[in-house]
Amino acid sequence: AAGTVPRRRPPRSDMGRGLSLLLLPLALLAAPARAGGTTAAAAEVQIEVLHLPEACSPKSKKGDLLNAHYDGFLASDGSKFYCSRTQNEGHPKWFVLGVGQVIKGLDIAMMNMCPGEKRKVTIPPSLAYGQQGYAQGKIPPNATLIFEIELYAVNKGPRSVEAFNQIDKDGDKKLSELEISQYLKEEFARDGKKRHPSAHDEILTDIFKKNDHDGDGFISAKEYNVYQHDEL
Repeated sequence: AAGTVPRRRPPRSDMGRGLSLLLLPLALLAAPARAGGTTAAAAEVQIEVLHLPEACSPKSKKGDLLNAHYDGFLASDGSKFYCSRTQNEGHPKWFVLGVGQVIKGLDIAMMNMCPGEKRKVTIPPSLAYGQQGYAQGKIPPNATLIFEIELYAVNKGPRSVEAFNQIDKDGDKKLSELEISQYLKEEFARDGKKRHPSAHDEILTDIFKKNDHDGDGFISAKEYNVYQHDEL
């Protein structure tokens, strides 16, 4: 089932540590069903900037990895249905912007936002959970949602040119099993988490299963760069 926020991501200053698991095309959040029709096309997200830092840079764009706290409210009665500060020991949430890991309205609302900025955004049903609602999240059908967002960090996302080049040791613009295997070992060593010995092979197999679309044993720049926010 989908939620309104990405699943657990611990806050880290070195985002390279998180890239190994983010290589997997498994959404941190399953994108919810979206309402169709002309209403969705005509609807707009209302954005109110509550605080704008004097130095507002960098600004978020599609494919960036964002770290933020936010609370969600029902516009109908002001009741709170989500608070990131009460989840995952209060850690801010990490997610990739603009790729469907959060509801469409949040992808729109958090574009061109800089670290330290705070926004209050109003999202119509067609850009949230539409006519179906989301019972598990206590969101009724046709609900307009309000989020209060505080953005902490804007980083290059896991599908960036920088991430690809970091793994592509020989610079041939394709990732071999050996290159990704070595990268996983390095990332596992950095984060220091205990894993079953089989975890490395399972993740490596899954990466190739979901990314090596032509089955040639390599992950090309095109196959890797699914978010297409940079040119390789």
